[in-house]
Amino acid sequence: MRKWVLIVMATGVLGITLLTTAYAQSSCDDPFAEVETLRFDITFWEKTDFCQHSVSYDEIRSGGPPPDGIPPIDNPQFESVESASTWLEDQSPVIALEINGDARAYPLAVLIWHEIANDVVGDVPVAVTFCPLCNSSIVFDRRVGIDTLRFGVSGNLRNSDMVMWDDLTQSWWQQLTGESIVGVYTGTQLSFISSQVVGFGDFAAEYPDGMVLSRSTGQERPYGENPYAGYDSSERPFLYEGEFDDRLLPTEHVLAGLVGSTAVAYPFSVLAQEGVINDAVGDEEVVAFWQDGTVSALDNQVIDESRVIGSAALYSRVLDGQVLTFQLGEDGKIYDDQTNSTWNVFGRAVDGELMDSQLQREIAGPHFWFAWVAFRPDTLLYTSEE
Repeated sequence: MRKWVLIVMATGVLGITLLTTAYAQSSCDDPFAEVETLRFDITFWEKTDFCQHSVSYDEIRSGGPPPDGIPPIDNPQFESVESASTWLEDQSPVIALEINGDARAYPLAVLIWHEIANDVVGDVPVAVTFCPLCNSSIVFDRRVGIDTLRFGVSGNLRNSDMVMWDDLTQSWWQQLTGESIVGVYTGTQLSFISSQVVGFGDFAAEYPDGMVLSRSTGQERPYGENPYAGYDSSERPFLYEGEFDDRLLPTEHVLAGLVGSTAVAYPFSVLAQEGVINDAVGDEEVVAFWQDGTVSALDNQVIDESRVIGSAALYSRVLDGQVLTFQLGEDGKIYDDQTNSTWNVFGRAVDGELMDSQLQREIAGPHFWFAWVAFRPDTLLYTSEE
């Protein structure tokens, strides 16, 4: 006999009534017929079409907070780099985003408490997201068809990763993949927007006129503190129930993404040793750059006092039809072999014949290994040649 578990709600007649209301508009008789134990609350989701889903409901569980109990930032306020430098350090991790000449930094010191910022950058509606449990920083275009969605934090998790929701249809969206997994949008894929996590000092040097998400969020939070102290050295990720891929430790930091349709991952530990990795993924020529200085947002209770993990980004090596190869010089700078131009972690030539040339950034970012490979088990893992 099935047992219903409605989180943060008493069971009984009231529970059954609310359950019926929750999917009264659905086309099926019982969307949860195959579920032995329902591990999330359904009372809030009056618009959600639970009949439409691409994953088993057994895989989804409550993380504790109710919908938007972790409040997204819906009206983000920004300040200048100079103003932000009064409370951010060079090593402070930020999500760097530039669209149509509009450059913005979203400090993880703020996003760790909100997880989503709904913004418009360079006239493009975006959702800037950070899932602390997976260390995943991802930016999406909020437009789906003719609709511009506002995203919130559902309070539910799948493979320990945040499940987002939109308030137009109350569909549920997987943060790490950008795909809707429950509701009328099931199967719809959000468009990724290229971004990277760097130290605030690196952002300030690259974009001195850029804007920085401020601490004026309308919420009282201890910004700059990490509520998950020590998490990035945990042997057992929080609320993760899947199998572990033992090619790396679960919370190893990796630069991971999709090159074409191929999933790839480069461990930060290897990147720190090599500095530059020239690689070929199928027919695509790519290069991974690593730079020292940026701290983890998930180590020390005070983020700016956390251990240094560096920052990394993945780029195409093809520039104007020519395949470039790169190396790390003895001075710690990145050079290409073809022109000896100097490059920075943003994929821009800062000196030499190719000065101000820009490499095309691949859709890749920092993640914990366990989370990335849970969704992409066929990931190609780069290993050191030594």
